[in-house]
Amino acid sequence: MIEFHLDARSGVAPYMQLIQQVRQALRLGLLSEGDRLPTVKDVAAGVAINPNTVLKAYRELEYEGLVSKKPGVGTFISGTLSDDSLSEHEPLRRELQLWLDRARAAGLGEESIEALFLSTFRAARTAPTGRTARTGTDPHTEEEK
Repeated sequence: MIEFHLDARSGVAPYMQLIQQVRQALRLGLLSEGDRLPTVKDVAAGVAINPNTVLKAYRELEYEGLVSKKPGVGTFISGTLSDDSLSEHEPLRRELQLWLDRARAAGLGEESIEALFLSTFRAARTAPTGRTARTGTDPHTEEEK
């Protein structure tokens, strides 16, 4: 079962953070069709928010076709966002963990690591496929293509 958390510093509304966490869990294959979400009461108590905020998130997920409510039973996953790339996740996760270990060893704090990752991620989104935005090189070989 998913365990929700909120980041008050993110600037993202709490209900949207809950929605994003369910979507992320679906993309990563951590939640699948038939899985039960925590009760509204449990989520509200666990992350210290108003139950109406949780209800709003669950209603939005229901509107998107990702969950369905069964009165008296609970809220269940009814859709998916995962794709055929799930088999590639673990090797990529290991590479990312190695990168995080190197960043910490270099003295970067959590906020610096996050800023570096996000700026690199955003730059890569606008770069041609397989090339870094700044250098135009292949990120794995660092050779010009």
